[in-house]
Amino acid sequence: MSGTTVGAPGGAGSGATGSGAAGPGDDGGPARRVLAVRLDSDGDVLLTGPAVVALGTGADGAPREVDLLVSPQGRAAAHLLPGVAEVRVEQVPWSGYAPAPADPAALQALVAWMAGRAHEEVVVFTSFHQSPLPMALLARLAGAPRVVGTSEDYPGSLLDVRHRRPGGADGSGGGHEVLAALDLVAATGRAVPGRPRLAVRADLVDAAERSLPAPPPGARGLVVLHPGASVPARAPSAAVAADAAATLVDDGWTVALTGSPAEAPLVADVRERASRAGPGAGGRLVDLAGATDLAGLAALLRRADAVVVGNTGPAHLAAAVGTPVVSLFSPVVPAERWAPWGVPTVLLGDQGAPCALSRARECPVPGHPCLQLDGRSVVEAVRSVVGVRPGGAAGSVERVAGSSAAGTRGGARP
Repeated sequence: MSGTTVGAPGGAGSGATGSGAAGPGDDGGPARRVLAVRLDSDGDVLLTGPAVVALGTGADGAPREVDLLVSPQGRAAAHLLPGVAEVRVEQVPWSGYAPAPADPAALQALVAWMAGRAHEEVVVFTSFHQSPLPMALLARLAGAPRVVGTSEDYPGSLLDVRHRRPGGADGSGGGHEVLAALDLVAATGRAVPGRPRLAVRADLVDAAERSLPAPPPGARGLVVLHPGASVPARAPSAAVAADAAATLVDDGWTVALTGSPAEAPLVADVRERASRAGPGAGGRLVDLAGATDLAGLAALLRRADAVVVGNTGPAHLAAAVGTPVVSLFSPVVPAERWAPWGVPTVLLGDQGAPCALSRARECPVPGHPCLQLDGRSVVEAVRSVVGVRPGGAAGSVERVAGSSAAGTRGGARP
């Protein structure tokens, strides 16, 4: 039941939204439900979107309702995904950078909610370094008859389908996260798309777009520059971001600087530095930090000609609305797994830097050399992904209308 019950997010620990009542199945009986689990951040949830949609059809070809269990860090993206009947938000003690202590009452409430929803199948999506087994145990306590996950650890009787992902222990190899999630769905016996695309709910993005400010006149186009990241090692320095912003403005673009409310000081610093570097920027350098929710950011990204961003959630949100990405990609995790999916992309950054595959949260190398980029390289990358040749002539950029907010521009998957 795509998009019918996604509502305002609830609180962690009791965060179910939606109707809460069993809808009828095709035979007039109770709805057949599947629970998809992705307990990571917004970007991870977005990358799991095609797999969530694929779960909506069972191996028998009959429809399923798909509930989605996420962490508070993935709540906003969960409410944008198509194909979700109900969202549950839960802070669990085995996931996240600094998880809270285990709360027995909250975990018991989660088990009770799962039992009440009577999921016939629980599919646990994880990154390569995570285990599905804690969640699988809760699913068993809730009475789930079938539990599916990717696990290198011996699962005992916790998993009915134990999937294994290829690749190295350091995260190299094994394909993109979008494909890894779909491989897990395929292991359940379902059909999966051959050319998956990220998507978000167009109705929510359309509604958010109506409240966006009008773009300033007279510029070549709009570039969104998102300088922050939830993991500091995956973001450019303020100096690099400011140089990129100033050079883009000098090249004729309007640049919208975006960030969460917590990133507002960083964005203000970037804007100040860029304004000093290019005093004539005027109204073509716009600070929108904290000005939108995730649906509003999706609307802004959809409006943009290109997005300049590190390896963080807005890169995947841009891909979900079909906007080309210039990815300032720190190699602390492999680009083959985490690069923007399915849109024209230029990857900038030294992928062979000493920090490669370290999974570091703070850059372990003084000076953050992997992302020591100059503004001119960013401008050239932006021109490349939007088809603008030197001299300002625009090349053709395919724009395709669709029922979701994905794919508004052409571009083969990576």
